[in-house]
Amino acid sequence: MAGRGLSSLWRRGGGRVLDFLLPASCLACDAPVDAPGRLCPSCWPEVGFISAPCCDCCGLPFELPVPPGTRCGACIAHPPRFTRARAVARYGGSIRDLLLRFKHADRLDLAPSLARLLAQAGGDCLAGADFLVPVPLHWRRRLRRRYNQSAELARHLGGLADVPVLHGALSRARATPAQGRLGRLARMRNVARAFVVPERARGRIAGRHLVLIDDVFTTGATADACCRALLAAGAARVDVLTVARVVRDADGS
Repeated sequence: MAGRGLSSLWRRGGGRVLDFLLPASCLACDAPVDAPGRLCPSCWPEVGFISAPCCDCCGLPFELPVPPGTRCGACIAHPPRFTRARAVARYGGSIRDLLLRFKHADRLDLAPSLARLLAQAGGDCLAGADFLVPVPLHWRRRLRRRYNQSAELARHLGGLADVPVLHGALSRARATPAQGRLGRLARMRNVARAFVVPERARGRIAGRHLVLIDDVFTTGATADACCRALLAAGAARVDVLTVARVVRDADGS
């Protein structure tokens, strides 16, 4: 007992020394904060968190209150393959900066904090889920980037939500050009038939509730293509959970 007490005291003391030597900084701007994994008072208001009211299907935020179960015009006109999509925040400001650092600047240390936000925003998607499925990278892009950001998010979220990650449930059948400057229709053509479910994974996803994990939901083309492949392979339901989603103004800007 005494040994465990001394060990606990040592860990707490060591943590205080480490905090003194390496004080916690804001996830987005590196300003000092009172605990690791937080945003400073300047960056926090820049996060456009998404909450109700929003489209019951794709999670698009509505400007005015709507009845429960309301879908946006896009989901009514072109029903997505997924059952439900949810995102933590609008793509922009602090969230955009965090994701760019995480995705392109080797900031893997951001994954646990982003996963905590996913766990808070995705309760209705994660409830009853059997597996988390990260959106895969083509092997060439994976080689250049050295890691798959979606797989890192899924790994940390799986531990928080107690939902196992099913690696290898999806693979890229072909390399696709970057989609940053493409519109919705071009994105859909770009990712058409780009994802497949390997034969060895079909038995594990059959009849299962899956949650697809990605960093950003832009037009939904990638999510829809992944869901199409998973459902064709026998999945019972696929939801989508992302850190951010692009929300365009009414005028399209």
